Amino acid sequence: MSITLKTLVDALGGELVGNDVHVDRVSSIANAGAGSITFIVDSKYRNDLANTKASAVILAKENQALTDLPCIVVSNPYAYFAQVSALLNPKVLPVEGVHPSAVVDQSVSVPASCSIGANTVIAKGVVLADGVVLGAGCYLGENVSIGQHTELQANVTVYADCHIGQHCVIASGATIGADGFGYANQDGKLVKIPQVGRVVIGDYVDVGANTTIDRGALDDTVIKNGVKLDNLIQVGHNCVIDENTVIAGCVGIAGSAKIGKRCRIGGAAMILGHLEIADDVTISPGSMITR
Repeated sequence: MSITLKTLVDALGGELVGNDVHVDRVSSIANAGAGSITFIVDSKYRNDLANTKASAVILAKENQALTDLPCIVVSNPYAYFAQVSALLNPKVLPVEGVHPSAVVDQSVSVPASCSIGANTVIAKGVVLADGVVLGAGCYLGENVSIGQHTELQANVTVYADCHIGQHCVIASGATIGADGFGYANQDGKLVKIPQVGRVVIGDYVDVGANTTIDRGALDDTVIKNGVKLDNLIQVGHNCVIDENTVIAGCVGIAGSAKIGKRCRIGGAAMILGHLEIADDVTISPGSMITR
């Protein structure tokens, strides 16, 4: 797919400076070639920009003087670059319909716009909205509900009664709604505590590969709108993660922790249970939050 800079500006905004060249792919500054569009967010990359083979660059006004290349000047080059990448790399639409090997309970009505992959199992009482995509090998337990245009990639498990909102992406191997880790000591023996809450996931949430979100013991585990979870994260029972928080891989969050809005949590950080983290907090990679 080839597109002109003017077409990009007409679609996404920004100011075109220089020739209206064609671009057909996005690239890093170092590996760009003819036909590539790249971006710069920091003047410390000025040497890379001076040597790049890209056809065009996305940058902020304060960095415009660093290059003679055709450029698109915007206030947020990184976000603009993401939008350009989406235009140049359109998502392949799944095939609508139910694969013959899928097992769908007779109580479930699958909208014609859904795509149900091979060997997927859908239990009694499941509710699927329009445009839901279930990859091969998914399992949806009883009374699960999935919102419009949400995608579950291959081998995702969602246990009974859990809810996932609209426009979410749940990556391969994720487990939603397994039992939380709860035991009572009875005369030196550990007695399992039934986990009767749910997992409730809002809209526009991403959950990474092999991430696990435990169901609540009594109250629900809640992941609110816009949260982004990386791969291999453990979210314990009864946790609440508020809107637009982003959490990197290998983070562990113990039960009943509450994390505020717009937090940024670095990889391999550990958060003990029953803590409350305020809005807009940044936690460095590898940190241990104990109080």
